Amino acid sequence: MGDPGGTDYAVSAEFYDLLQAEPDRRRAERWFAGAAGRARHGIVDFGAGTGIVTRVLLESSGVPVHAVEPAPAMRTVLMSRAAAFGADRRARLTVHPGRAEDAGLEAVADLAVAANVVGCVEPAARRALWRAAARALVPGGVLLFDPPPVGLPDGIEALEGLGPVRMGADSYLADVTRVPDRGVLRMVFDYRVERAGLAVRGAREEFPVWPAEPAVLVAEAAQAGLELVAAPHPDLLAARRPHG
Repeated sequence: MGDPGGTDYAVSAEFYDLLQAEPDRRRAERWFAGAAGRARHGIVDFGAGTGIVTRVLLESSGVPVHAVEPAPAMRTVLMSRAAAFGADRRARLTVHPGRAEDAGLEAVADLAVAANVVGCVEPAARRALWRAAARALVPGGVLLFDPPPVGLPDGIEALEGLGPVRMGADSYLADVTRVPDRGVLRMVFDYRVERAGLAVRGAREEFPVWPAEPAVLVAEAAQAGLELVAAPHPDLLAARRPHG
């Protein structure tokens, strides 16, 4: 997904859907489809990225959906995906090209989601995200999000790679590494394109992730006027804008 803080994704946008769209779609259906089906006012997708979650939200609901994505490279893919949604779903979709706090959304939704976002913005931008969500939600509305890691690994960790995915004569894949760096976790994606077992080209992009203890998230959300409540999935946290 995208980053409401503005990471540009200039490298990853080319590879993202090919390597990650299907697992992201399945996860979005597990996390958000049920809540989207219960939405009666509207939905906000913070950090919409290439629109994978956005599509699930549109398919699962009948309400307006606001997709907030500041990164031009990811938003370009989102707009291309939206072109194939069909006129009825496009009529319910509004794309906002700025940061979460710049979208100007006021009481437009009873559901907001932030998939793979909260850990990917620096603390000041994270606090701005809480405030933007509180403004965008109607009283009783809920923000669903996956929490950032609570701490850093002891050293460099190689995670499960992405792919390979075959397209024509080529195979696309990526190695993923987590690198602790002065209090920040750097996610390193090394993309490769191979043909007949030989590397054709490669590219790298790094993304910072800011760990945060749950108590920090609770305090920040509360300062923005949100209260943490039970989430519909064990991988998620939920923050509600209280009534009154």
